[in-house]
Amino acid sequence: MQAVDIMIHIDEMLDTTQQQAIEVELREIEGVIAPRFNKPHLLVISYNADSTNTATLLKTVKDRGCQAQVVAL
Repeated sequence: MQAVDIMIHIDEMLDTTQQQAIEVELREIEGVIAPRFNKPHLLVISYNADSTNTATLLKTVKDRGCQAQVVAL
């Protein structure tokens, strides 16, 4: 297993309900270990790089209607 962390910056300021919905959806992706918001617009995701990838995780966030981009850790 290759554990990796990425940070996604979300332009919108999300409320707790929106954050939780994104975290739940990300947890359903095989290989996602721990999605968590550090701040209302910063999402850190720990995942197994052997099972999923950054593009899939970013697309999941964007598919919820968010403007988002990966930032370096």
